[in-house]
Amino acid sequence: MSAEDRKDAERPRVRQTIVVEGRDDMSAVLAAVDANVLWTHGYGITQQTLDLISAAYEKTGIVIFTDPDHAGRQIRERLTGLFPRAQHAYLTQSQAEKSGDIGIENAKPADILRALEAACCEIETGDSETGDGPVKNGDGSRLHNGINWKNENQNRPQFQDLVELGLAGGEGSAQKRARAGAALGIGTANARTFLRRLNSFGISLEELAAAMRSPEASGKG
Repeated sequence: MSAEDRKDAERPRVRQTIVVEGRDDMSAVLAAVDANVLWTHGYGITQQTLDLISAAYEKTGIVIFTDPDHAGRQIRERLTGLFPRAQHAYLTQSQAEKSGDIGIENAKPADILRALEAACCEIETGDSETGDGPVKNGDGSRLHNGINWKNENQNRPQFQDLVELGLAGGEGSAQKRARAGAALGIGTANARTFLRRLNSFGISLEELAAAMRSPEASGKG
């Protein structure tokens, strides 16, 4: 197991997609939990990003987690209008402040995790490699059906699968991810983020391979 994989295994896993404002906010959230995280580029949300958020909203559910300042409240209100069933996570200004700057990027991992638990996210703790840890809601209760959602799709892609499919670590891999992401409707990203999206959206290895054979992904369409 690589150092990156060990790091992923040590963090609680959140089922919902978390929507934040910026890249640094995304990094702070990923230091606290293993999750699919989308960032809006502040208030200037592109249609491509809105399409990704919309797909996540329908597939995994989303948690809106913006900065506790005026701009963050405006972005939260806009997203809430578009996605009224979204869940919401909050930090206080004191938790998100550093040297006069206010943002999720400044928060401690423990505070971020508590905010997501308070939002009643579905969180898996324990051994995220074997799936032996309990799955719980933010209040600590188990999910109503007792299903360990991480193992619902036993044949989920692994990083090595991306390498073997030419989607990571090789010449042209970024272009192949872009085409495969377009065919699957999950957009493009670096290899690690692309893998998180595949797993969050429940896309199996077979579905990924089939998408890569499609005319859109093969460039023959």
